[in-house]
Amino acid sequence: MQVIETDLPGVVLVEPAVFEDGRGYFLETYHSHRYAENGLPSAFVQQNLSFSKRGVLRGLHYQLGRPQGKLVMVARGEIFDVAVDIRKNSPTYGRWTGATLSTANCRQIYIPEGFAHGFCVTGESATIVYMCTDFYAPAEERGIRWDDPMLKIPWPVEEPILNGKDAAYPFLADAPPCDLPEFG
Repeated sequence: MQVIETDLPGVVLVEPAVFEDGRGYFLETYHSHRYAENGLPSAFVQQNLSFSKRGVLRGLHYQLGRPQGKLVMVARGEIFDVAVDIRKNSPTYGRWTGATLSTANCRQIYIPEGFAHGFCVTGESATIVYMCTDFYAPAEERGIRWDDPMLKIPWPVEEPILNGKDAAYPFLADAPPCDLPEFG
């Protein structure tokens, strides 16, 4: 397993060891001791599966009162996955990092609490599995607009397929300060 730091402290890419032979391949998608040794959470409380077709963009989501760290991987397909630091007073506030996650590269991304998360499907479709450090709490759900001009995220889809909620989220500069997490 290799852990790769990104431009945002705490957001890391994980490249699990993949064992291939003529039958296919095998990899550990999570091992609490190995992940803890690399500074990642050793306990997750919820696992989710999401299926989307090409061009779907989900995000940028976060929870305020019950923040979630997320370990994200693609079980099938390919996505462009993004984490945005939205923590007030953070030295990297408003910065983002992104990575391509796919069946082919077996990469995972860990997004800590206090970051907004989103992805878009770049293959025909994608099945995404992600583990969370806290439970989903609908009343705590918040979001930032995917096309925020301050963030300048170069999403690899020209006309994404969005739901109404994601299209209506505020830009980061317009988000009420009480709706943003604190740094530290």
